[in-house]
Amino acid sequence: MMKKNKIFIACDSNNISKIKEIIKKTEKIKLKFGYKFGLEFLNSKNGRNFISKLNDKIIFADLKLHDIPNTCVSTIKTMKDLKVNYLTIHISSGLEALKASKKIAGKTKLIGVTILTSLDNKSLKEIGFNSNVKKIVYQQAKLANKAKLDAIVCSAQEVKLVKKVFKKEIITPGIRFNSKKNDQKRTLTPKQAFKNGSDWLVIGRPITKGNIKKNVNTLIDHLKR
Repeated sequence: MMKKNKIFIACDSNNISKIKEIIKKTEKIKLKFGYKFGLEFLNSKNGRNFISKLNDKIIFADLKLHDIPNTCVSTIKTMKDLKVNYLTIHISSGLEALKASKKIAGKTKLIGVTILTSLDNKSLKEIGFNSNVKKIVYQQAKLANKAKLDAIVCSAQEVKLVKKVFKKEIITPGIRFNSKKNDQKRTLTPKQAFKNGSDWLVIGRPITKGNIKKNVNTLIDHLKR
């Protein structure tokens, strides 16, 4: 039953020893874990070498590409040697960039990023958007579907809305075990997110900060309630 609960652990560190510790303390747990790596780690020489050796792990390259079609395609080509399972691109890159990136991605699942969970309606207004989060995410989900992307990243608060127009995998960041949001704005608990229909959750600090095994057990207990 617990294997149905799929979690990407956000490995937000450049410390190889810390990453090894995270993997070692989570790889034999009865939840299904994958490992998410961001730009900082992926752009480092040691980071790329390390990821290239993780052949038996589910790897999520969180590049969050946001550029013209040619640049997006060229960047994805540079990732081919790592054979990552998932790779992100901002849906706001536009339909042409999404289609071109999907075509070149091959076996790597291309994930469309909607509105970052660190943003809310007020934040969107500040950067020039006249619409609200839900309306924009809904429109982006339709675009991702048109581009035949493999998955979408959205907050747990928009999952039900996204599922109306996008029937593939939904990956949800902004997960917190309690009310501490840190730098996130649109958050929910793991149990609430799965209940809303998320396929994968992305969890970082609530697992990796402090005692990793204790934090994982807290997560398991939370999901069993």
